Amino acid sequence: MINQLKNLSGRAADEFAYVRLCARSGALRIRSPRSVAGMVKAFARYGTIGALPALAALRDPDFPALVDERGTLTFVELDARINALANAWRDRGLRPGEGVAILARNHRGFLEAVFAAARCGARILLLNTDFAGPQIREVAEREGTDLLVHDEEYSAVLSGVDPPRGRFLAWADKQRPDTLDALIAGGATTAPPAPEQGPKLVLLTSGTTGTPKGAPRPDPHSLAPVGALLSRVPFRAREVTECCAPLFHTLGFAHSILNITLGTTLVLRRRFDALATLRSVREHGSTAMVVVPVMLQRMVERIEADPDLARPPSLRVAFVAGSQLGASLCERAMAAFGPVIYNLYGSTEVAYATVATPGDLRVEPGCVGRQVRGATVKILDEHGDEVPNGRTGRIFVGNAIQFEGYTGGGTKEVIGGLMSSGDVGHIDSHGLLHIDGRDDDMIVSGGENVFPGEVEELLARHDDIVEAAALGVPDDDYGARLRAFVVAREGATLTETDVKEYVRANLARYKVPREVLFLDELPRNPTGKILKRELARYQAGKPA
Repeated sequence: MINQLKNLSGRAADEFAYVRLCARSGALRIRSPRSVAGMVKAFARYGTIGALPALAALRDPDFPALVDERGTLTFVELDARINALANAWRDRGLRPGEGVAILARNHRGFLEAVFAAARCGARILLLNTDFAGPQIREVAEREGTDLLVHDEEYSAVLSGVDPPRGRFLAWADKQRPDTLDALIAGGATTAPPAPEQGPKLVLLTSGTTGTPKGAPRPDPHSLAPVGALLSRVPFRAREVTECCAPLFHTLGFAHSILNITLGTTLVLRRRFDALATLRSVREHGSTAMVVVPVMLQRMVERIEADPDLARPPSLRVAFVAGSQLGASLCERAMAAFGPVIYNLYGSTEVAYATVATPGDLRVEPGCVGRQVRGATVKILDEHGDEVPNGRTGRIFVGNAIQFEGYTGGGTKEVIGGLMSSGDVGHIDSHGLLHIDGRDDDMIVSGGENVFPGEVEELLARHDDIVEAAALGVPDDDYGARLRAFVVAREGATLTETDVKEYVRANLARYKVPREVLFLDELPRNPTGKILKRELARYQAGKPA
């Protein structure tokens, strides 16, 4: 009973802090008592996700909500289009609890589909645009798809997927009767009635080690998704954010929610291009950009090659997540953009855990910072006991916005109310969290524990290496050994012996890779995570 009261008291304190943080950011601007009444009505009718565009339309009707390759939509225009689409889908039989699958790149159609589905009380499934046809069909069938939204470019891979409520194109080169635009043109822009149940969002895990799993989340009844970020990152209302991260991914989707909550303009482009992004940040006066590390790396390389592209003066926040940033890239990015790098650590399952600010990264460029408001982060040993600072163990996270368990059954391990992130790491003497690797990546080579991440980080610092990865492979003598995969810089004369000697000069003998394979590029998913299951198939530099 006492612990329950403490938990309730802590949650109340966090929610109060989130309100203060939202107020400080400018998110709680009030235009009139009438607009407040409209906001309350929208939340009561649609829940948090479905109501957010209506809130922004009441507060900032004529402020640009988004800019994409088709132009600009204000918040009031976006809200009206969402209403029209929701009403059109209801007229076609979509009911609360039914599944709406969305396979689309970054553009207005993605957001219109998500928020319209939320106003219908649907179960919203965000599909990965990098999936192959069989994988898309498998996931769509497994998760339950009653209505499908997709870009025209995916029509061929979706052959055979014919959900009962129909298929609609989110982006097409020419106007067609089966597009979202056509539905919106014929739909009523009045607010649809309240659904009988609230929406549910299903995000997919990255699938770097196998078939992606569905990770559902209920409609949040908390300011935690916004307040947690604002506790460590100075996002502000009525500014401009360049969102390069895929919207189907937790990172991109979370920032679409954050930007609508703040009343900030979201600049979207269907395909990432480093030079176009740097120019766009200048053109729109963007104060923030949201990227995964490989995107940041491409922009840094552009700036290093052409100093005239140096940091746009408006940029205050370069928010990075999705895979490990690493000390080397962090230092190069800070040199290119200035002290604006914010590095988030979290996952689809555990949500937000920590954020490293520019101040943290100046002290330890390889860290992922300190916990956000409302999160608890502990390092536990194999017995579930907390370990002292400096010692590596499994990372466990607690907060109010974690997932509900995989749709196919099962969940992450939970100890003492904290959920396993799947990573191992340590907290240093400054109180900063470091990620040492995946808990299933560690190998035992000749009786010694070896984390591939440490070798990868070292190789990334080599002047002649663009990027590198390492993984464990079976070995008859040592049980397991490291194999490294290296992408050499153009014109470099790097050899396998050079790489091994470099590691031997900087790390313990048992951490030296037994093999080094040179590749043209590392296989990655759309959020930049290296697909180690693909690397595991390589033998002597060729796929097995």
